[in-house]
Amino acid sequence: MIVIGKVAAIEKSPTTIDEFFFWTESNTLLNPFDVVKVTHLKNSTTYGVIEEISHITDTPSYLTSYISSDFGDVNHKENMPRIGMNFVKAKVIGNDRKIYVPVLDSSPVSLASAEEISKALGLHNIKNPLACGYLEMYSDENKVTLPVNFNSQFLIGPEGAHLNISGISGLAAKTSYAMFLIKATQEKYIKLKIDDDSEESIAFVVFNTKGRDLLALDEKNEELDTKDVEIYKKLGLNAQSFENVKYFYPYGGKNNTANSYIDKQDLHSQMNRNKSYLYKYIYEDDKDSLELLLANVDDSTGTMESVVNYIITEQGEFGNATTWNHIEESVRERCQTGSNKGNEITVASWRKFKRIISKSLNNNIFTNRCEPNAHEVRLREEVSNIKKNDLFVVDIAKLDENMQAFVFGDVIKSIYDLKLGQDDNDRDVKDIPSKIIIFVDELNKYASTDVPKNSPILRQLLDITERGRSLGIILFSAEQFRSAIHDRVKGNCATNAYGRTNEIEISKTEMLLQN
Repeated sequence: MIVIGKVAAIEKSPTTIDEFFFWTESNTLLNPFDVVKVTHLKNSTTYGVIEEISHITDTPSYLTSYISSDFGDVNHKENMPRIGMNFVKAKVIGNDRKIYVPVLDSSPVSLASAEEISKALGLHNIKNPLACGYLEMYSDENKVTLPVNFNSQFLIGPEGAHLNISGISGLAAKTSYAMFLIKATQEKYIKLKIDDDSEESIAFVVFNTKGRDLLALDEKNEELDTKDVEIYKKLGLNAQSFENVKYFYPYGGKNNTANSYIDKQDLHSQMNRNKSYLYKYIYEDDKDSLELLLANVDDSTGTMESVVNYIITEQGEFGNATTWNHIEESVRERCQTGSNKGNEITVASWRKFKRIISKSLNNNIFTNRCEPNAHEVRLREEVSNIKKNDLFVVDIAKLDENMQAFVFGDVIKSIYDLKLGQDDNDRDVKDIPSKIIIFVDELNKYASTDVPKNSPILRQLLDITERGRSLGIILFSAEQFRSAIHDRVKGNCATNAYGRTNEIEISKTEMLLQN
């Protein structure tokens, strides 16, 4: 036990059941959020978290300090150093015998061991542990490194579900932390299957929304130093890459290319290892997803929804359509004046619909057929065949916002249909992962307060956060500004993580209430 000071209960600042103050030597190295312990009544120990550290001397005023330095000579050396000490404020977090009377004056204050810190913070008896990080306390030779675990049942069900991470762009490590948790979860379930032959299983669908961030998850990280590897070991994790990874890139046109930021050489290398595929949308199989192109369109009157229903139910000339080009041609005809005779949908509505979908349907992913030998696939079909411990990376980084929303919505819908048994797949229920985690960055694109209320993607996200836990569909999400996310989405996230956040965000009412 290393004693670093004693409690000081003075007339103006008495100790209370919530906080206490103690003095320590000026050269004692402490940090905010360090845990300290105080010897208390009946051989009990009270634990506190450091909130503030102040330094005080016997100088009565700033003017006295100025005068004693030979009237402001910064190079002056005092004949006798001032008497000084550090004065520390700590918040009480508990007592090991549940004695909650204030700590007494002159009680010794000490540094805590890793085991004591764990007990003080309630980390020593976590059920269903899942590594979520570590704490470092104290400095130099007194440093303590303490693994921290979640109760996984509150992160991925059944007790609670869904994770939201917020923080500013580039510096908050949102994506990195999400990948760490996914890695820890995958490793936990792989061990679970080996050790217990458990029926519990998991799979992951990750959306790559920025550059090449997530396009090398199966490759070994050669930059991990010895210190990082040791930290992984302390957390009970290996420092290896993700397992069972498959990449899905938007079809980029001829010559087996992808509409992606990945290098052509890396793409072909992944294909040679059967790790990557080019996804397409075929009219006959995917026309029902047409409504997803309207995710960012305010359709308060329901006219766009009526147009989509008219097309997918094959009314009029759309009954003869077999390709996306046929759809465009038929819509173009409907945009002609006088073409809506006998149809309640106006020409103006058809023209609006044409403006919305024209650019999107010209994307190369909308084609007439897939060539399996060229690693071309239907994304929905692949998602419906996801296996236990699989990690699918769906690349949408180079698509425009409408197309990103379309692909995202289609994958979400595929997962929902799979878990509800509403897809065309005849898989045995036992072969379907009991839990599927979906990770999406830039959640504000799909579930912000600015997204139209009629958005089909917003409806899907609300369904997942409100009812997905019971189906085993778990949402991991990240965004820069949590305050801009739909209340029903963030309100149903059982676990929240915060990266570096600026003053604009923390000044919002919601953030102030949480703090």
